[in-house]
Amino acid sequence: MSGVPAALAALDPDAMAADLAALVRIPSVTGSERPALEHLRDRARALGLEATLAEHDLDAVRAAPGFPGEEAPRSELAGLRVGVPGRAAAGRVPGRPRLAICAHVDVVGPGTQPWRHGSPWSGALEDGAVYGRGAADMKAGLVAALHAVAALRGAEMLDPVLLVVSSEEDGGLGAFAALREDAAWDACVIPEPTGFDVVCAQAGAITFRGEIRGVAAHAAFHSQGISAIDRYLPVHRALLDLERSLNDAVEDPAMAALDLPYPVSVGRVAAGDWSSTVPDLLVFEGRAPVRVGEDVAEAKAAVERAVAAACDDDGPPVELTWPGAIFASARTPADHVLSRRAVEAVAAERGEARVAGVPWGADMRLFTASGIPTVMVGPRPLAIHGVDEHVMLDDVVETARILVRLAYGLMPSASGAVAAPAG
Repeated sequence: MSGVPAALAALDPDAMAADLAALVRIPSVTGSERPALEHLRDRARALGLEATLAEHDLDAVRAAPGFPGEEAPRSELAGLRVGVPGRAAAGRVPGRPRLAICAHVDVVGPGTQPWRHGSPWSGALEDGAVYGRGAADMKAGLVAALHAVAALRGAEMLDPVLLVVSSEEDGGLGAFAALREDAAWDACVIPEPTGFDVVCAQAGAITFRGEIRGVAAHAAFHSQGISAIDRYLPVHRALLDLERSLNDAVEDPAMAALDLPYPVSVGRVAAGDWSSTVPDLLVFEGRAPVRVGEDVAEAKAAVERAVAAACDDDGPPVELTWPGAIFASARTPADHVLSRRAVEAVAAERGEARVAGVPWGADMRLFTASGIPTVMVGPRPLAIHGVDEHVMLDDVVETARILVRLAYGLMPSASGAVAAPAG
């Protein structure tokens, strides 16, 4: 690994800080990613890298088998491919592993509460941190990956490519499109904010929407009606019971270590249109998990059974639908060569490393579904999706260093060819 010291020395913390602040200042809420992608293309080229803006056929992606769903409106789908000049083209070269580093540029909305620096897009640098929406999730990992790829130009026996994707927050449409065009990767690492845990298991998530019917009546004669709210209450209890049952015996060790590996949550309930009328309709929306190793259809069936059993009175059945994104689960064995090299890279930087699972969906599952071993590792998740989201600049640098070490660890001289997933 003689090239590692030189590659690490090539990383410029000040440039990473400036690049992250500039990127945070460009709003890139899901569905509106192009300005940020164009900025990153220009910045990659300034670093001496090859950068190509990909225009995906949105209609074709939506019609493709395995379409992962979407929730945000969009009229286009673009992504960015960044690599070492002469080594970023599609296709494998015998004896030279291809490593995808995938990072999403889209972010969630800024919310309605005030931010300490005025604008959620401030990119303010304060006390060693960068503030703003997307700073941690996941523009920090993206900038770290950009600089890591630039530092890997001397790794001649490796083809590292940064895939900057859109639409991760609402289902992974960008990564799905990128994999339709090129899935010939030996391994993938995603620098999501994992708190430097090496994530080898990722739970999935699916969104449900239910409609419960009642019979309207004047509130003074409510016994003549049937309240949709009253019919919903046992459904809510049944969903809580389902959550308990899903977490009673968790098989995957990485997931079993979590306080709540598989959450079931109702996030929205709406009923009635007049305070003096018995409500004849209640709509509830929520999120159900997909356990590691579980098929999405099985996860849906578990919710459908729980809801049907809870609402078994003489009223009309609950109308349950599954709108929005579909996040399947993902797993790369902890003893896979990629997982081991990731643990070694983190330990080399931080003195210790932990293999973990996470209860949230990510693009990881799209890569593993294509037969590509994938792990996630990145900075601490400080206030992500919340007010005053931020990331420590030291975390950004550390993430870049980990990516460099991991990439060198996958070179044939260090580990042999990257192995196929062991299950």
